[in-house]
Amino acid sequence: MDGSEKGGSSENRRKRLFFRAQRRGFKEVDLIFGAYAQDHLAGLDEAGLDQFEALLTAPDQEVYAWLRGAEAMPAEHDNAVFAVLKSYCGRKDQSWNA
Repeated sequence: MDGSEKGGSSENRRKRLFFRAQRRGFKEVDLIFGAYAQDHLAGLDEAGLDQFEALLTAPDQEVYAWLRGAEAMPAEHDNAVFAVLKSYCGRKDQSWNA
């Protein structure tokens, strides 16, 4: 499935995902997803965009628990995109670690 089948061009899809990543409604998750989107969204292929979009649809509290390691990661979200998102949680220079 290409970007046009998901509601527009690949560029429009990336813009929509970037907006959603920063405005989930849970500050810590917004910061993590927003930083990831800023750094990686432009370089994701369609499979990566699908993985990221699937994570954006998961409930905030669950995603945050997965990121912190407080709950087991479900197999359907255990992918390369999530691994990079999780790596953001260990950074010392990010505002959510202050």
